Amino acid sequence: MKKLLFLSIIFITYNTFAQTNTEVYVFDISPAYEGLELLNIQPVSSNKGYNNQPSFQTDDFILYSSNNDGQNDIAKFHVTYRVWEWFNTPTKNGSEFSPQTFPSSNDVAAVRLDKDGLQRLYKYNYKTGTSSELIKDLQVAYFAFYNDKEILATVLNGNTMDLVFINLQTKTADTLFRNAGRSLQKVPKTNSMSYSLVNEEGNLDLYLLDMDSFESFFVTQLPIGIQDYVWINDTQILIGSGNKLYMYDTLGDSEWTKVASLEEYGLKNISRMAISPNGNKLAIVSESK
Repeated sequence: MKKLLFLSIIFITYNTFAQTNTEVYVFDISPAYEGLELLNIQPVSSNKGYNNQPSFQTDDFILYSSNNDGQNDIAKFHVTYRVWEWFNTPTKNGSEFSPQTFPSSNDVAAVRLDKDGLQRLYKYNYKTGTSSELIKDLQVAYFAFYNDKEILATVLNGNTMDLVFINLQTKTADTLFRNAGRSLQKVPKTNSMSYSLVNEEGNLDLYLLDMDSFESFFVTQLPIGIQDYVWINDTQILIGSGNKLYMYDTLGDSEWTKVASLEEYGLKNISRMAISPNGNKLAIVSESK
């Protein structure tokens, strides 16, 4: 299999939400002889503008941030029936990003960027759609759940971001590291979460954080220019670059290996991804065709 070579350095910026024209797609995935097989592409979003930041609510439902007449609201897509709807009644107060379901309920958390510039993490009741601020006075940019009470987040600090541990039960926030990257993940079937930090060369190093001991362990450097990744299981990490997918296996060779090409689907500049709870579906964000 061909090894990944990055021939140019892409400057990594930390704009919280870059408003490029992007769309969300979902594939069925399965292991193949030389990587991954991706089949049955479905467009999740179908409107112009910024459609991004997918997460699986269940194996059959995808949440994402969807353009809605110039602002972004939480949309919900049913994979089997191929229909979408707004998760809650959209308001004109601001835009919602990075929607994710609470681990043991149907309520949703999302970052809300109000028109006056206020940026906070909110909880949205799945029955009423009403919202409440989860943690006061914290300018959350990105986040991921460990459980219903513990969240790992990146918080804006000038032109960079800090990695912050949030305890929703005690309403406390502890800064763990400076100069963090935007992609945060819970590693499947483990007690660990992953995060990235900017290294001396300006690239991103990927780490595991043991959520019991709060010890960190270096995993690998993300390829130059790559900010986003997803764990497809407890040992394999997937990234997108251009129209191709690459994998790093923590139990295999210490290198990124090409596992799939999406050129035939016309996708380009792949960024964020999400894996379904059963591991059979992959949501991918691509620039609009």
